[in-house]
Amino acid sequence: MAEPHKEWTVLPHGTLETLEDSILTVTGTANMPIGAFERRMTIVRQSDGTLILYSPVALDEAQMAQIEAFGAPAFLIIPGSHHRLDASTFKDRYPAAKVIAADGAAEDVEEVVPVEETSPAFSDSAVQFVVVPGTSRNEAALLVTAGGGVTLIVNDIIANLHHMSGFGGWIAKLFGFAGDKPQIPVPEKMSIIDDKKALASQFRQWADLPLKRIVVSHGEPVTERPGDVLREIAATLD
Repeated sequence: MAEPHKEWTVLPHGTLETLEDSILTVTGTANMPIGAFERRMTIVRQSDGTLILYSPVALDEAQMAQIEAFGAPAFLIIPGSHHRLDASTFKDRYPAAKVIAADGAAEDVEEVVPVEETSPAFSDSAVQFVVVPGTSRNEAALLVTAGGGVTLIVNDIIANLHHMSGFGGWIAKLFGFAGDKPQIPVPEKMSIIDDKKALASQFRQWADLPLKRIVVSHGEPVTERPGDVLREIAATLD
């Protein structure tokens, strides 16, 4: 795991993409022992104009200005123990924004930045914070109702990388971050999953929603049959 940044540090990244009028997303990289590893930030604008930044990633000033024009950052969600790289520097940049983490990840996150809430009540009823069952209360997810459907935003519990190559790509495939289909990475199975039945049940409940997509922290959003994908992953936990 990369050492958390103490100063604003911009690593290679893409450009902001609009998923819905209220949802932006962007991918960047983190320097890992296996090489550059893709990570994703997703930004949700609430009805009051404030922003929820899920898994913050430092961007260049032009892209940050685009985010700030989109709305005022109010919540910084650190969605798991391993996504702390830019947590402190975002809090420095936006001191009024509240740092949020699932209670099972809070101790690890607080090594970097104080956690202010573990069960936030957002001002917008279209946005729901979920501590994912069966993950040692480590994984935080969001459900966002927008554009006539639901966007599910998850962290490490599902990965969907397709374009890694070389030694890093081989390692990513070996550990289940990359492959032909979305899956639960091996490190997550070994480190945070404490109740397979509860996690499978949650996947199936989400699958019954009018899902438009699943946004993951590592890989491409799942847009083809997202409900069926969740049911297929749930079956691997039975």
